Amino acid sequence: MTNNSYKTLDGPMLSKRSFLKGSAAALGLAGLPLFARGAAAQSGTQGVLSGCHWGVFYGMVEDGRAVEFKPWEEDPHPSPQLPGVMDSLYSESRIRYPMVRRAWLEQGPGADPDGRGSGDFVRVSWEKAIELVANEIVRVRETYVQQALYAGSYGWKSPGKIHNCQTLLRRMLNLTGSYTNSSGDYSTGAAQVILPYVSGSLEVYEQCTTWNNLAENCELMVFWGCNPLNNSQISWQVADHGAWPGIARMKEAGTPVLCIDPVRTETCEALNGEWIAPRPQTDVAMMLGIAHTLYEEGLHDQAFLDRYTAGFDKFLPYLLGQSDGTPKTADWAADICGLPADTLRDLARRFASKRTMLALGYSTQRQHHGEQVHWMLITLAAMLGQIGLPGGGYGLSYHYSSGGSPTHTTPILKAVDDASGQTTEGAAWLAGGGAVSIPVSRFVETLLNPGKTMQFNGHEIELPLINMAYWVGGNPFSHQQDRNEMLRAWRELDTFIVHDVQWTASARHADIVLPATTSYERNDIEQVGDYALSHIVPMKKIVEPVFEARSDFDIFADIAEKLGQGYAYTQGLTEMDWIRKIYEAAKIESRAKGMEMPVFDVFWDSNKPLAFPVTEAQEDFVRHADFREDPLLNALGTASGKFELYSVAIERYGYDDCPPHATWMEPIERLGGPTTKYPLHLAANHPQMRLHSQLCGTVNRETYQIAEREPCWMNPADAEQRGLSDGDVVRVFNDRGQMLAGLKITDEIMPGVVRINEGGWFDPENPREIGSLCVYGDVNILTTGVATSKLAQGNCGHTGVAEVELYEGPLPEVTVFSQPSA
Repeated sequence: MTNNSYKTLDGPMLSKRSFLKGSAAALGLAGLPLFARGAAAQSGTQGVLSGCHWGVFYGMVEDGRAVEFKPWEEDPHPSPQLPGVMDSLYSESRIRYPMVRRAWLEQGPGADPDGRGSGDFVRVSWEKAIELVANEIVRVRETYVQQALYAGSYGWKSPGKIHNCQTLLRRMLNLTGSYTNSSGDYSTGAAQVILPYVSGSLEVYEQCTTWNNLAENCELMVFWGCNPLNNSQISWQVADHGAWPGIARMKEAGTPVLCIDPVRTETCEALNGEWIAPRPQTDVAMMLGIAHTLYEEGLHDQAFLDRYTAGFDKFLPYLLGQSDGTPKTADWAADICGLPADTLRDLARRFASKRTMLALGYSTQRQHHGEQVHWMLITLAAMLGQIGLPGGGYGLSYHYSSGGSPTHTTPILKAVDDASGQTTEGAAWLAGGGAVSIPVSRFVETLLNPGKTMQFNGHEIELPLINMAYWVGGNPFSHQQDRNEMLRAWRELDTFIVHDVQWTASARHADIVLPATTSYERNDIEQVGDYALSHIVPMKKIVEPVFEARSDFDIFADIAEKLGQGYAYTQGLTEMDWIRKIYEAAKIESRAKGMEMPVFDVFWDSNKPLAFPVTEAQEDFVRHADFREDPLLNALGTASGKFELYSVAIERYGYDDCPPHATWMEPIERLGGPTTKYPLHLAANHPQMRLHSQLCGTVNRETYQIAEREPCWMNPADAEQRGLSDGDVVRVFNDRGQMLAGLKITDEIMPGVVRINEGGWFDPENPREIGSLCVYGDVNILTTGVATSKLAQGNCGHTGVAEVELYEGPLPEVTVFSQPSA
């Protein structure tokens, strides 16, 4: 699309055997098991090895300043975002000193809440900043209650087992008292709650059938709202970019590909896929139309349904219209999703006649009633009867962190914990903690409705009164929907504290801002690939901290010391002591698996990632194969041990917005919907040259901005209807807000839909005015803040409609990427 480098499938492929042999010789480890042969002698011209969400790289340094981040030679597809990663060190938006909002400093907590975001800050010393933070924690806890302090602090914090700032914040707070926490996430808020009822696990963060297996066995690959060649540039840990060689294998195999999406994606183009574009948010209706055809034409697998599922007999009356008088035929579905009924019938026949993999993306459940999408996809896959077969079934993470890359045999690095026994690694961080926990996307609702009783996943939560929010490793003024409602809520806070690297909108709306180091100004250790776990990489400090930045670990250690828990926080260990401790624990675990890792100093000084082996069985992994082979011995984690297409537990909850089986329910607004006021659907896609809002404040912005604004993609027919031209500055608006954008006219998006990538920095023309024009382009000005349902209380980041018109007034200056006044 906007950058051809995403489409390239050629390039260096991993040659594990030759690489590992050479590495073993370099370390003198040729006699050890294969996995220990991944570290080679450091080359003087390689630079300093490190890793980040975008992959493993070498930091090239001249005169103490980073001059290039050079990709690791074994990366199969280095991310083109690395220049922005380096620029995050030095960009104009870098936070340089501890800063305090003037009104808060001079008048006390809660002063002039309307002034948050207007940029009037005072520089203070680190000693003063630590004192202010510690005293405010004590004041809030003593004046109100423990839960008046919110430390949900959600976001894509930096990778690394030591400097996980969200864990470190909770560690400090757990040692000194308690707080209100958050549970769940924005990525899969609906799916992660519904799926344990349906398939017995979170599922969305678990391994899929591998790309190798797909290339050998899949006869029809369906990417449904799923775009690996964009999203898998990044990983929660350090990216391995395994999606690129995986998709290259499928291309070489000639696997037919079908892409169901409002946008013709990079993945669709690279695989020469067939593009089908239904109306957004109508996926459930479309799936029901396909399912009805399967049943009507006898194409479903009743034997699979009988042996491996529970509740199909209770779902069937709904599908056939016996329970509500509306058969979910292809013709019925066509009226909703906007595709010809014959297309849906043809899809049913193709799915049933081929070994078909249904790969679903997270975006499909970030909508009103989003719980239903993943449930209906699994129902459809169960009717096809291919779950657990090579190359068939369904997969829910092919687009995330290179899901489908085979998992290597490796020890798991343990992280610093939060002093309550939890970390924020893996799925543990979804569980909550603290005095009370609220669903993460319901923080705004909580601020506006203290004391309200909220239904959530079968129980009730009384929303606490929150007076202070402490945020690290995230940017709530990006990921939360309905920005103007959020601004109203933020006025309820006495105090908002932020640690960050750059002056995001969240930092600009804070009362106390503490400059944190990037990953490249400290040492850490991490694993490569969320699913592959192929290497352990030393994340070495590349340069000394710029200006007065300090690591979150050191900041919280000082706060803990001020609150009388300094030693309990650090355990008397330095940064390198912690890294060595974590490595040595992994070394013991690896030895129990019959392998031997090099001693820590050899690993650290090698300047190479340490590789681990992958077996043929791991490379050929099939999701749910064990369950299919023996559903009693390998039962799922549901009440019945089977896929539950009807949930008795959910039926007991009696929620009016989440029935006990997959159901089509009208969202509050959609393209072609019965009550929709505005004519264009907003596709708030994952950006191509940043990670959510990360790197928006760097040189990467120059590769995609239009008229210094966030791009708005529009189909030529929609542009012609509005008299718009490519490159125009347009106003995008609805009843929730308004923003400017630069227009990109392209036939890679369907008519009736505009694409504005999420993560653009919020830049209000008048920060004191709720509803003010966002002059750069934050799409969450326009999206709805309602919850998916009472079951999951997830976010609806892809629910939103708007109108677009030419902006004819004087163009306001974009200021969010510069230093605020001080």
